[in-house]
Amino acid sequence: MNSFHPSAPLKLSLGARTYDLSTRALVMGILNRTKDSFFGPAATYDLDAFFARAEQLVDDGADVLDVGGVKAGPGEEVIETEELDRVVGVVGALHERFDVPLSIDTWRASVADACFAQGAVLGNDISGFADPAYLEVAAKAGASVVATHIRLRPRVADPNPEYDDVTRTVSDYLVERRERARTAGIGDDRIILDAGLDLGKTTAQSLQLLRDSAQLAALGSPLLLSASNKTFLGVLFDLEVTERREASLAASSLGIAAGCRVVRVHDVKGSVRVRDALARVLEAHA
Repeated sequence: MNSFHPSAPLKLSLGARTYDLSTRALVMGILNRTKDSFFGPAATYDLDAFFARAEQLVDDGADVLDVGGVKAGPGEEVIETEELDRVVGVVGALHERFDVPLSIDTWRASVADACFAQGAVLGNDISGFADPAYLEVAAKAGASVVATHIRLRPRVADPNPEYDDVTRTVSDYLVERRERARTAGIGDDRIILDAGLDLGKTTAQSLQLLRDSAQLAALGSPLLLSASNKTFLGVLFDLEVTERREASLAASSLGIAAGCRVVRVHDVKGSVRVRDALARVLEAHA
C-alpha cells in the first residue's frame, strides 16, 4: 500500500472555513436520524438522543457533523416529505447550537437545498449527483459537495457487482463527476471525492479501493473515506456490526496514511486520536 504526499497544499473550503489538508485529515461524525440504520437502529431518531449524540461528537473533537435521514441500503421507503421532516429542523438547531460545519447526507436536491438554507455547508451525495438539480442547488448556496461512486443507486441491493478493474472504474467515474461539479460552478476547493466502499462493491473490491487510496488521492481532490463499521470489515474479520471499532480505526489509519483527508466515522474520539498521531508523522515527513 503506497503513501501519498501532495505536491501542493491541499485545500478544502466548508462554508467560510478553509482547511489545509496536506497532512491533517478532518474527522466527520455520523449523525443518523433514521429508524433503520445498520449501526444502532433508531438509536438517535429520538430528538433528545440525537442532540445528546451531537454534543458528544463535538466534545470528542468532530470537525464536521454529517446528518442523514435515510440509510443507503435497502429498507422501508422514506418519501421526500418524511426525509425533510427528519433532517431540516435538526440541521437548523445544530447550526444554532454548535460552531461546527454541517453536512447533509442526502441524494435529493430538495432536501439538500432546504438544509443549506438552515446552515449546512456540505452536500454528501452517495448517488453521484443522480438528481439533476443537485449541483445547481449546491452551487447557488455556495456549498461544497461529495462526489461518491455507486454502481447502481441508493436503496437498491447490488450483491454481485463485477468490474474489470474496480480502482480504474471508480477513478474514471469520480473524475467525470468532479467535472460535472466544476461545470456547475463549484470550485475545486469545494469538491470531495469518495470511492463508496460497500456501495456496489464486494468485500474484495472495497478492500482493494482502501489499499489503492493513494491512487485515488492522486486525482488531486480531498478524498473521503467512509469505512466505519462497514460490511466489508465485518466479512473480512467475521465481526458483528457492534464489534468493528478496532477494524474501523485500522481502516482509517491506513486511509489517512495513503491520502484520505476526510474520515466519516462513528467513533470520533478514537478517530481524532488516530488522526492526530498520523498528522505528527506526516508533518515530520513533509
